[in-house]
Amino acid sequence: MPGTTLQQRALADERRAQLVEELRSERSGLDAQELARRLGLHQNTVRWHLGILADARIVTSRPAGRTAPGRPRILYSLTGEAVDQGVDEHRLLATILTGALSRLGDGPAHAEEAGRAWGRYLVTRPEPLTEKSEGTAVAEVTGLLEQQGFAPTARGREIHMRRCPFHDLAESNPEVVCPVHRGLISGALGELGSDLEVDDLEIFAQPDLCIAHLRPRSGS
Repeated sequence: MPGTTLQQRALADERRAQLVEELRSERSGLDAQELARRLGLHQNTVRWHLGILADARIVTSRPAGRTAPGRPRILYSLTGEAVDQGVDEHRLLATILTGALSRLGDGPAHAEEAGRAWGRYLVTRPEPLTEKSEGTAVAEVTGLLEQQGFAPTARGREIHMRRCPFHDLAESNPEVVCPVHRGLISGALGELGSDLEVDDLEIFAQPDLCIAHLRPRSGS
C-alpha cells in the first residue's frame, strides 16, 4: 500500500504523517475535533488533510453511534492495509536517515548523543536525594529495552539483548545504529543517577545476541 505514488505523496506532509500516527494509536477511530486538539490545528485544516488521506486509501470514515439527536460524529480510522504496512513506512525512513548519517564523519558521535538524549527522556528521573542501587538501575534500563523490543535479560553488569528491532540496519550500518543503542543505555543509566555506564557494546556476539558490558563511571 505505501509503495504507490499517490500514497507516498499523501504521507510526505508532516501533518498528515502525524494524523496517521494518532489514528494508529486509536484503532477505534477519532473525530476531526479530537484530532485537531491533539495536533493543534483547525478542524477544517484537519478535515482537508483527512480528505487527502482518504483519497489515497490510507484513511476511512464512518458515523459514530448516536448518543443524542442531531448529526452523528464522523470517526476516522486507518484502513486495514495501512495498519498492516505501517511498520514498513518507518523502516524506509529509518533506512534513508541511517544511510545519510553514516556518510558524515561525525555521524557515529551524533548517533550516540541522540541515543543518550532519548535514554534520558524515556526513564523517570528519581526524586532528589534518592539513590538507586546498581541492580535497580540495571533492572529499569532492562525494562526500557524490553519496551523497545530488544528481548533483554540482565546478568550482573551485562545486559544480553536477544533481538535487535533494527537488525537489518545494524548489519548494514553498525557504525550508526549501534551507537544509538549504546547511547540509549548510557543516557538512561545517567538519568537514573547510576554510577554505571556502557564500557563496551559487543555487537553480534552470536547471530541473535548483542551484549552491553557495564562498568562504574570514571571517578565513581
